[in-house]
Amino acid sequence: MTFAQALASCFAGLLLANAVPHFVHGISGDRFPTPFAKPPGKGLSSPTVNVLWSLPNLAIGAALFRAGRVAGGGAALGIFCAGVVAISILSSLRFAGKDAH
Repeated sequence: MTFAQALASCFAGLLLANAVPHFVHGISGDRFPTPFAKPPGKGLSSPTVNVLWSLPNLAIGAALFRAGRVAGGGAALGIFCAGVVAISILSSLRFAGKDAH
């Protein structure tokens, strides 16, 4: 495995995991923070913005998944999973208080 493949595998996990909450909130009609909210990452964006934000995450994540050869398993799959775990934990900590008034 090359360094580029490892990097692609990690970012594939980050982007694909990040796409999930934005897509789910968007298609559910719920507002959720995006980088385009005011203030960025703290304010709530519309459901449409969330769906639109999830799509490039999905497309780029899928391309990186392929470039990282994650489907072949081995180290690439482990690095991909580490990316998923990292963004999942960081997101849970970051957005824990988003509904607090």
